[in-house]
Amino acid sequence: MMNTIQQEFKDQAIFRFQEKKAHIAKCFQQLTEQDMWSRPNASSNSVGNIILHLCGNIGQYILSSLAQQPDARERDLEFSAEGGLSKEELLEKISATIDQACAAVLACGEEELLREREVQGFTFSGLGVILHAVEHLSYHTGQVAYLVKLRNDQQIGLYDDFDLNTKNAD
Repeated sequence: MMNTIQQEFKDQAIFRFQEKKAHIAKCFQQLTEQDMWSRPNASSNSVGNIILHLCGNIGQYILSSLAQQPDARERDLEFSAEGGLSKEELLEKISATIDQACAAVLACGEEELLREREVQGFTFSGLGVILHAVEHLSYHTGQVAYLVKLRNDQQIGLYDDFDLNTKNAD
């Protein structure tokens, strides 16, 4: 049976959410507790801040906007925090947030995917909300990976199970 465009979009968004969750978990394996809240400089965020920010953003865009949960986000606190959660707690928080987002995306019908709504002062359809959340997660996952590489001066191995030099079949 052929997927509809709607189902294919949702499947691909969920795939990317889960892929980035796995990348973050792999990065966390290479970080210490101290690394989680260490900022490279005063103008940069720690891994902990990035994780809090991702949870806030996904919560606001997907869980509140798409799944109609209350919007309890306090964005400034995502960046001002200097601790409070352990490495394990941060990983649990982002993992649970991503899993909830995947469930919300999966549950969306066509009407909700096309309905326009205001999120963070912007107007997006449900499709736009999902696209934003996926690309935002990807962007900040890249920042986490970069911070790991800066600290450890070694490859992370995010794609060790793949041959990225494989040519396209057609």
